[in-house]
Amino acid sequence: MTEETVIWWLVLGFAGQALFSARFLIQWWSSERAGRSLIPIAFWYFSIAGGLTLFAYALHRGDPVFIVGQGAGVFIYGRNLYLIWRERRLQADSGQAVS
Repeated sequence: MTEETVIWWLVLGFAGQALFSARFLIQWWSSERAGRSLIPIAFWYFSIAGGLTLFAYALHRGDPVFIVGQGAGVFIYGRNLYLIWRERRLQADSGQAVS
């Protein structure tokens, strides 16, 4: 593997970690604005983006602990987004206000 390839993978890994960490800043900022604890939908999008990026990095590294951890997380984040989308669709179909 060339040095350029190694650097590219490190940049990808750090980018994934930055995306994953940004979700906590988004959650904190949203909660402060609302004056109560909440999890905005952006939290789940950043979770997916960071999780997928870190999953790719874990596959490259061949680290089974990291692979299982990130893979399970991506599944959970995706499931949460699906539940949010389903609830919004049901609310829209019934004429309720969509939050």
